Amino acid sequence: MSETIAAPWATKGLWPGGGEDRTLFDGSVAFPAMVLRERALARNIRSLADFCTRHDLSFAPHGKTTMSPQLFARQLAEGAWGITVAMGHQARAARGFGVSRILIANEVLDPATLRWIADEAAGGAGEILFLVDSDEGSAAAAREGVRAGVELPVLVDIGHAGGRTGVRHPDEAARLAHIVHDIEGVRLAGVSSYEGGLRSVAEVTDYFDGVRAITRRLRLEGVLPERPIVTAGGSAYFDRVAVELGEALAGDAQVILRSGAYVSHDDGVYVGKTAFNRIPDEGRLDAALEIWAHVVSVPEPGIAIIGMGKRDAPYDEGMPVPLRQRTADGVVSEIADRAAVTKLDDQHAYLSCEDGFAPRPGDLVCFGISHPCTAFDKWRRVPVADDHDRITEIIDTYF
Repeated sequence: MSETIAAPWATKGLWPGGGEDRTLFDGSVAFPAMVLRERALARNIRSLADFCTRHDLSFAPHGKTTMSPQLFARQLAEGAWGITVAMGHQARAARGFGVSRILIANEVLDPATLRWIADEAAGGAGEILFLVDSDEGSAAAAREGVRAGVELPVLVDIGHAGGRTGVRHPDEAARLAHIVHDIEGVRLAGVSSYEGGLRSVAEVTDYFDGVRAITRRLRLEGVLPERPIVTAGGSAYFDRVAVELGEALAGDAQVILRSGAYVSHDDGVYVGKTAFNRIPDEGRLDAALEIWAHVVSVPEPGIAIIGMGKRDAPYDEGMPVPLRQRTADGVVSEIADRAAVTKLDDQHAYLSCEDGFAPRPGDLVCFGISHPCTAFDKWRRVPVADDHDRITEIIDTYF
């Protein structure tokens, strides 16, 4: 079976050709198009890198957000310890991008993925860590480790009631840790946690109290290495990771943060969630993603139909946010308080317009997005633009 290779003419958002000095509005871009703003992108990457340095945290940003080799390279160049992924195919892509240290923040049960991980380890191709939260997962990993003649490094996944994955009780965590410690083919490297689904700082604090207690218990019981890995993730509570794990376990563990959505931030759900809201002196994040699309119809007063839909913009955590209008003659104005997206079809958005705002067909509207983790997967190639709308780079995504 032959593989299909994406041709330039098959990639939405970019028009084939163009010289070195392309801009967003000179015909190099076919709208709708998603754009990354260079200033915000660079600031966001630097903000989390600086935060981790100040708090002595290792950083393995979650790559599932962007799945972009260029953005992974930027994050690693700013000091990231490695890259986190969620699934086996993402780990293979990251290794293909040249990432040597990968953390899979999931239990791995897929036989093909486990075989690949073991073969990579046997070949000395770099470190891949992953989670276990069951006897079945531990046994499956151990079988592949034995087959390949290696010990696969794993982390016991510690969950919480009503949460996602992870063992729910300290005794169950201890039982599983002893199983992993005692069987051939795997090596217990530490513990993993995920606080992103919790609703308050108080809940996160209680949860991390439990993570610390389990870590200390496992050390006393002799099943953890002298300086184990303790990892946590999410873009909402990284300040609590720094305090409740980083400071509380200082010197006793390597604490790895796994935030991912920070790289582009957004104009929606993460505006209210980012931990920098609680610690503004520590840094800031700016929305780096925009989607530009044409007004394609004005069928009745107060309604404009935009050539952008569910295939182009995330909508699982809120509708796209109207920011600016660019008229056919190039005049740009702010519209944030004068319009709202009320509905998305596959390829159309319904823009409700207040009195006095009357866009015309052919005008461009710039939208911020809500939830970057379901934005990048809709675009194979994304132009990066500077403050003067010059295209400085094209990033690729691999989902």
